[in-house]
Amino acid sequence: MKKFIREFKDFAVKGNMIDMVVAVVIGTAFNAVVSTLVKKVIMPPLSLLTEDVTLSNRKYVLREASDKVEEVAIGWGELLEVMVDFVIIAFTIFVVIKGMNRFKSRAEDPKDKEVVTPKDIELLSNIERLMEEQNELLKNK
Repeated sequence: MKKFIREFKDFAVKGNMIDMVVAVVIGTAFNAVVSTLVKKVIMPPLSLLTEDVTLSNRKYVLREASDKVEEVAIGWGELLEVMVDFVIIAFTIFVVIKGMNRFKSRAEDPKDKEVVTPKDIELLSNIERLMEEQNELLKNK
């Protein structure tokens, strides 16, 4: 039991859990920013195209409401709003990851002198080069 508690403590304190918490908090804040951007900046001009009706209120009514039954409708305007949210978030994540991958590939390229190559990657590339040379020597025997 003590080993289990120690492993959990190491997991939670060494960064995995902390990194995850930071990602969730930042993701939540980013979601709020994007939602506000869509609802208050992007959708109002689009609602002008639909005769000043807020797009989130647009729907296709399947059954009208009466005294005995509720209205049944497909809320396509709200779906459109959520899809715009999704596209903005997905595009932003794509751009961030693309940038991170570009810097990562530069850091892993030992010939690129723009970015200082970490020592472990430099050592691995030297080992790889030596193994290639060794393989060439073995082929020539």
